[in-house]
Amino acid sequence: MDDAPATRHTLIAKLRDPSDAAAWREFLALYEPLVYRLARHKGLQDADARDLCQDVFRAVARAIDRWEPDPARGSFRGWLFTIARNLMINFLTRRDRHTRGSGDTDMLAMLDAVPADDPHASAVFDAEYRKRLFRWAADQVQDEFAPKTWQAFWRTGVENRPVAEVAADLGMSAGAVYVARSRVLARLRQRIQQLGDETAARIGDAE
Repeated sequence: MDDAPATRHTLIAKLRDPSDAAAWREFLALYEPLVYRLARHKGLQDADARDLCQDVFRAVARAIDRWEPDPARGSFRGWLFTIARNLMINFLTRRDRHTRGSGDTDMLAMLDAVPADDPHASAVFDAEYRKRLFRWAADQVQDEFAPKTWQAFWRTGVENRPVAEVAADLGMSAGAVYVARSRVLARLRQRIQQLGDETAARIGDAE
């Protein structure tokens, strides 16, 4: 991954070039785990969930030219969730009927369809997105901090260990642990904001 990732809208624009392997790697690293977890949450086995991921991102590749940032049409994440849900419904319907998909689904009609409300599934998708975004940002910024600073953040902010315990383990004062955690959190939020995502404001709730 590049040291300076594209903003979300720039990244999505790059996906319109099928040969931009770097953009697709970055995109899949962020979004594929969301689709996989949603599929598993709905009861699909591992192999079926992975097949669904391939179907979803094949659909995205075919339809990405049609997506434009428009508040009236909702977020990109919502658009992706609609694709995933509709393809999952299609998959489950085929499975229940014991039929094999022909691969000739009218994809454009499916992408434009509005799925039935499923607040729980949507909440699962959003929660998984926040977790995945947090992990992505953590991977991006970890090397910017001294190991002890990172451990102070990780143990208190992610593992929820008591500050006093972590301070003793790392040979730091409690105040230094709080400062380390605050510095890392601020950098994580900044990194996510560079991606152009509103989730940065809630990064403390990611884990």
